[in-house]
Amino acid sequence: MKLRKSRQFRKGRIEIIPMIDVMFFLLATFMLASLSLSKLDALPVNLPRGQAERLDAARPVTLTLTRQARIYINRTPVTLATLAATLKPLLRGPAPGLVVSADDDAPQGVVVRAMLKAREAGVRHFLIAVRHE
Repeated sequence: MKLRKSRQFRKGRIEIIPMIDVMFFLLATFMLASLSLSKLDALPVNLPRGQAERLDAARPVTLTLTRQARIYINRTPVTLATLAATLKPLLRGPAPGLVVSADDDAPQGVVVRAMLKAREAGVRHFLIAVRHE
């Protein structure tokens, strides 16, 4: 008479489908979390509408101009006279760029004068912030 073992042991195996589902969930979670981490040091202003490409810089320097013609660099209030001196230490790289976040109702003359002062400080590229349509 042949006796069978009371319990048969099966070889374990790794199920790959649930592991793929978990990996896709983690990928989507990290992608959404990284999108919310992009920070722009600008004050809330009424941006003009338009189409522009996305900014790739991790932490850009922002020049904000409000409706009342107030000027800010990364939330720090400045005047036209002190703009170049305040901006110069913040610029990095061989061709520094600046994000210009001007209110739709900001006086055009102040915007142009501020951009000219930024050019005196060494800014070579201007990125204009717009509200996407």
